[in-house]
Amino acid sequence: MSQSISRRNAVLGLSGTAVAALGLGGWAGRSGSRQGAAPGTDFPRQPSALVRETVGASHRNLARVRELVEAHPALANAWWDWGFGDWESPLGAASHVGQREIAEYLVSKGARVDLFAAAMLGWVEVVRGFVAAAPGVQKTLGPHCLTLMHHARAGGEEAKAVVEYLEGVGGADDGPAIQPLRAEARERYAGTYAHGGGESERFVVRVEKERLEFLAPGGTPNRLHYLGNDEFFPAGVPSVRLRFESRDGRVVSVTIVDHEPVVAAERLP
Repeated sequence: MSQSISRRNAVLGLSGTAVAALGLGGWAGRSGSRQGAAPGTDFPRQPSALVRETVGASHRNLARVRELVEAHPALANAWWDWGFGDWESPLGAASHVGQREIAEYLVSKGARVDLFAAAMLGWVEVVRGFVAAAPGVQKTLGPHCLTLMHHARAGGEEAKAVVEYLEGVGGADDGPAIQPLRAEARERYAGTYAHGGGESERFVVRVEKERLEFLAPGGTPNRLHYLGNDEFFPAGVPSVRLRFESRDGRVVSVTIVDHEPVVAAERLP
């Protein structure tokens, strides 16, 4: 197998953090930098480091979210790609973990409310309106392939009416047909894979906390979900496939496919 297929600059198969590492200085410097700091490589886009931190903090840290958004208001509508196209906004992050106070703060700062945030916040009439306007929309998956019902349940007692409504509609908790994978089966995929000669052209597939993960250089782990027949998809992006190939009972390579092959990588000894 050739080590590299048309790779679209070899970035699609890598975590967003690996790509963002090229511009961590930010176009206006980090929050609190001296006035008139030289633009970084992200300019005129929002600094990658600040986007990633804002989305990450929105899962749990209201104080830090306030600090970041007060300094850079446009961050309320930033999006971060955790890898392969698993995009998440600060409001999306707060919504799927039930961080109501963070979500309400972001909305007050102009964050664009979507169906998933409305479900967590308990806005049942908004959710009803979405479903009435687009029947079947309740089956749409959110960040990390989390369902609309997951978001409603994350809202707790204040979103109980949304949960009850979605139970009646049906389909709001449907997800990809993920298959179980035994511990010994997970181990056979673990290893380092290379699609070129440089260190940046390698990635690791590893077993962590009883699950299989993809890790690119400088990136964050992407959970891999098993579909059967040596085929996986990365969390949040069921349209992407990782197809492993075996020889004499040993996994020897993987091809990452997004409609067409993007990366073909050999497993290192």
